[in-house]
Amino acid sequence: MHGNPLATPIVRLAFCSTVASFALHMLCGAVLAAEPRVQLVDPLNSGNWTWTQTEILGNPEKIEFDDRVVIRAPEAAEDSFNVPVLVDATALGGVEQIVMLVDYGPIPKILTYWPGKAQAKVSFRFKIDQATPVRAAVKLDDGSWHIGSRVIDAGGGGCTAPAAAYASDDWEEQLGEVRGMLWPDKGRLRMVISHPMDTGLADGIPAFFIQDLEIKSSVGEQVARFELHEPVNEDPAFTLYFDKGRLDDKVTVRARDNNGNRIAGELRSRLSQ
Repeated sequence: MHGNPLATPIVRLAFCSTVASFALHMLCGAVLAAEPRVQLVDPLNSGNWTWTQTEILGNPEKIEFDDRVVIRAPEAAEDSFNVPVLVDATALGGVEQIVMLVDYGPIPKILTYWPGKAQAKVSFRFKIDQATPVRAAVKLDDGSWHIGSRVIDAGGGGCTAPAAAYASDDWEEQLGEVRGMLWPDKGRLRMVISHPMDTGLADGIPAFFIQDLEIKSSVGEQVARFELHEPVNEDPAFTLYFDKGRLDDKVTVRARDNNGNRIAGELRSRLSQ
């Protein structure tokens, strides 16, 4: 149910300049932010929202805070390395992409999700470095952005510690393993990929994370796609949701990390195994 055809040796490349740039923006975002085209009153009163609106989302002409974008997550993170979150934008029509962000953190972007054949709804886990507003920015096919927000309290440190995988001598052998299952009758896909997902902020450990993740049907049609960033948790796990008849009994998973390692796997329903 999984494969690990790594195309290149594991060569760990540091992303120090990228991380430093993000850290600089986080420290002085209010100074660096351009004038927003749309003046919004942030319901969470975050000092970094203007920078997020202009620099991360590209200063869109059509943007609003929207209660129809729902974020479900704990009020406080019990484990800063694995914060569960579900974003649900199914109340909106014509969703093209969902961008998950944090206002306060060394790396503000968590992931971007293109639902494709799936619903505009996804659950996953991520690392958190401090108490922060968490945003789901949903772009529709008319170019407008709709923002859901909530605050998660946290003790911090989720982005600055090394992956637990390094305690195991055989972690490289498990790198890229894809596990999971499909439930077409329930419209659900669940998968886990073995990967350290290092942020590059732990001493002496460069950034090492999955960047691109794609799910395709058995005939090669794109089902859904992700762009991942360092804050996604170690051994990232995703649950995708589908309308009835939109999920096959078998899909393929393809991914690539920032070192060029290729990951491939296959997920099946229990009935097709």
